[in-house]
Amino acid sequence: MANHKSALKRIRRNEAARLRNKYQHKTTRNAIKKLRLEEDKKAAEEMLPSVVSMIDKLAKRNIIHANKAANLKSGLTKRVASL
Repeated sequence: MANHKSALKRIRRNEAARLRNKYQHKTTRNAIKKLRLEEDKKAAEEMLPSVVSMIDKLAKRNIIHANKAANLKSGLTKRVASL
């Protein structure tokens, strides 16, 4: 168990951040899957900016690596363009 008040607070904050990161990451992964399964070009083009924004936010907060974010955005953009 933690010996300091600050360590107890850090444990609480880490858990809150972990749950928030997990929620945001899962939501983004679901949006990516939905975009990849989309067959209608117009609908996919409308979804793409919001999904790219979600990916950028994950990269900014170091939930995913910047290069992974770039690869995801590139692949999704190619997928939408090929529809």
